[in-house]
Amino acid sequence: MPKIGKHDAVEVKLDSASGFVHAAIPDEMRRGLWERPGASVFAVVQLSSTSYTGHADGEDKDAQVKLRITLCEVGLDDRRAAQLTEIMRALHRERQIEGTLDAQDGIAARDSEIAVSEALATMPSEAEYELWRAEKRAAGGRVEQHA
Repeated sequence: MPKIGKHDAVEVKLDSASGFVHAAIPDEMRRGLWERPGASVFAVVQLSSTSYTGHADGEDKDAQVKLRITLCEVGLDDRRAAQLTEIMRALHRERQIEGTLDAQDGIAARDSEIAVSEALATMPSEAEYELWRAEKRAAGGRVEQHA
């Protein structure tokens, strides 16, 4: 792996593989995005590095890492989109407090942990999900998992 200096900038690029995004967005929502250019959906994604370039001796090339979305869940309704938006704001506030982001106006002043807790309060817990899966299996239903 090439070595780069501690303060050298690394450019991020997304690779073109989008299978997880495609699977996470229902047909109707994909059609809506196609029909309304500039429309947005809110999602939680996992990014994994797939390749990199870096400084080699005698090469004048900036460091670059290519990322792929390897997991994706989309807010399918207004309430879920609002929850994801609040989580994003909470993370944004946290970066401001830690000094890893320049201050910007228009961000709510609530504590990030409270905002995340409130946003997740109506979501099923892992235990509730596992109970649902066990009940579905016991009833002879099929449980699909996309990964």
